Amino acid sequence: MVDADTTTFPRTRLLHVGLGGWGLDWERNAIPPVGEVERVGVVDAHEPTLRGAQRVLGLPDRACFASLSRALEAVAADGVLVTAPVALHVPIALEALEAGLHVLVEKPFAGTLAEARTAVERAEDLGLVLQVSQNYRFYPAPRAVRELVADGAIGDLSVVHVDFRRWANDAPVGTNRHYSFPHPLLFDMAIHHFDLLRMVTGREAVRVYAKVTDPPWSRFAEEASAVLTIEMAGGLVASYRGSWVSRGPQTAWDGEWALEGEHGRITFTGRSGQGPADDVVMLSRGGAEPQEVELPTMDLWGRSAGLQQFHRAVQGGPAPDVTGRSNLGSLAVAEAAARSVRSGRVEDVERGEAL
Repeated sequence: MVDADTTTFPRTRLLHVGLGGWGLDWERNAIPPVGEVERVGVVDAHEPTLRGAQRVLGLPDRACFASLSRALEAVAADGVLVTAPVALHVPIALEALEAGLHVLVEKPFAGTLAEARTAVERAEDLGLVLQVSQNYRFYPAPRAVRELVADGAIGDLSVVHVDFRRWANDAPVGTNRHYSFPHPLLFDMAIHHFDLLRMVTGREAVRVYAKVTDPPWSRFAEEASAVLTIEMAGGLVASYRGSWVSRGPQTAWDGEWALEGEHGRITFTGRSGQGPADDVVMLSRGGAEPQEVELPTMDLWGRSAGLQQFHRAVQGGPAPDVTGRSNLGSLAVAEAAARSVRSGRVEDVERGEAL
């Protein structure tokens, strides 16, 4: 839960890089609720995108820039929000870090672990905040489930099942950028579920076997559906079934989760709409009928809650829940799954102190 905090910090001045569809959504829905943050400038190298965002947001020319370097010359800032395409995440983050600014970067953090580590290590060398926006963590259902598991509500975990089903295959080829995303399921979507799996179980992944299950009529260039078996530390096994081309009952964005243990079962789902009201957690013990778990209310949720954590960390408060280093474990699962797809074998998840 993200609790209200009466601690007063100065406002954090934010430069925002990347004004495509998701970047504009940040501007409309994620940044405004966080009163502690002042967005002082926007950046996009694509002139039509920049000017389109300027018109939509009603910004003056002095707040709009074609490059981060120009923005840094003209505007005083404390941090940079990166919502550009994933291939640009680390280059932009490194440029911001070298300029002495803290960084909040959208997921997936990077295309590879090796690239992500360059930013993590540089941020640590410079003593700057590097946070990854894993916004699914900031909803009441997974936070409540994490507490239930940690408190032993159902005893030792025996298995975890996750199902994610969405239909996103209607647009003609060539008209939907999502079709050409690198690893549109594993890196763009399932990274959320991999991150939640680590969060709610409190365990790291050890090995992954992944099999793409795309139908011949999928319009995605790379995997749109897959089935994974993920072995976690201590021998816990998680099954994951995800699809962008499913005609089955559509799940919420969290997917449908079932965690079974020695003494009972927890199920949860959430994120059907924009707020936390859709979150539901059910708990059953000893074979009894499931009972709904009361969830905490949250003043801020999702990306806004993460942005508030970023602000507090920048101003000398506690470290955010998802630092660049802590997020390497989620990226490692996605990378191992992609290797497994290519090799057809079980692949080790990269581990060690670097994660």
